[in-house]
Amino acid sequence: MSSHFIRRGLSVVGVLAVLGGSAHVAQADEVDDLLAEMDELSQEASAKNEEVKDLEGKVEESRRSLGELDGKVAATREAADRAQAAERDARNGVDLVAGSRYRGSSTGDAVSVLGADNPQMALDRSAYLSTLGRQAEKSVKALEDATATADRERDRAARARAEAEYRSNRLASQLEDLNEEKEQLDARTAELTERIDGLDEEARARWEGKYGPLAPILDPAAAEGVVGAALSKLGAPYSWGAAGPDAFDCSGLMFWAYQQQGKSIPRTSQAQIAGGTPVSRADLQPGDIVGYYPGVTHVGMYIGNGQVVHASDYGIPVQVVSVDSMPFAGAARY
Repeated sequence: MSSHFIRRGLSVVGVLAVLGGSAHVAQADEVDDLLAEMDELSQEASAKNEEVKDLEGKVEESRRSLGELDGKVAATREAADRAQAAERDARNGVDLVAGSRYRGSSTGDAVSVLGADNPQMALDRSAYLSTLGRQAEKSVKALEDATATADRERDRAARARAEAEYRSNRLASQLEDLNEEKEQLDARTAELTERIDGLDEEARARWEGKYGPLAPILDPAAAEGVVGAALSKLGAPYSWGAAGPDAFDCSGLMFWAYQQQGKSIPRTSQAQIAGGTPVSRADLQPGDIVGYYPGVTHVGMYIGNGQVVHASDYGIPVQVVSVDSMPFAGAARY
């Protein structure tokens, strides 16, 4: 074989090798772009989901408050009605005494009306009626004050109820708007889940490993308390809005783990960080909830030795990662 053909053959092999390498690089770039796009959309979906849950909680709380205020309005209205009835009865008593005194204004009439045997007895009884009248008037004054107080309490409760109803209606309107936004996002996340489900084995491994999963420092079977509860769900699937027992989102895993220990904590990531005792990065202890990203759109649980357990994204099971695998945004202890 001549050197010309050898050189030509080597050139063809070289071109094929370059083309093959370029195709591999292009494919890798495409996967990188896809994963970056999915990561951005997943964080957006998680943040919107947390926002919806937070507003749903506020609407529910406002409706509970309305129910309590309805009871208070009814109670204060009944109290005001009772006070007014007592005041009317007292006034009627005063009117009776005054009428008796009026009818017995002359000595002769007093003897006749009061049934006295003599004028002195009539005067004594007239003095008694005067004392009784003064006492009745004092009683009426006290009842007037009580009625005025009851009326103020009734009006105050009615105003509080009206203000609470206004706030509740505003929250409900905001939730309606937010749910419309979420419906639009749901269409995009449906596409996201379809794309994740369609990843090939290599790309799927990269997606699941994007936070750098670690072997937990603790034996999940031997771990106790909230840490043990959270670690018992290693490998459980992620689902937006889920709080167990079979699937979780990030705050749902925290909520469920604490619930297993008889503790009630807020349901959303922002509220979980805001509701506990603030903890610095340097003072983290097992069981602390760690917040991530601006606005605390994600949370995990510190388990010690620089590790957190978390439910991160669709298609990624509950796993243990480094506490520094995401941007730290605060921590809370319960």
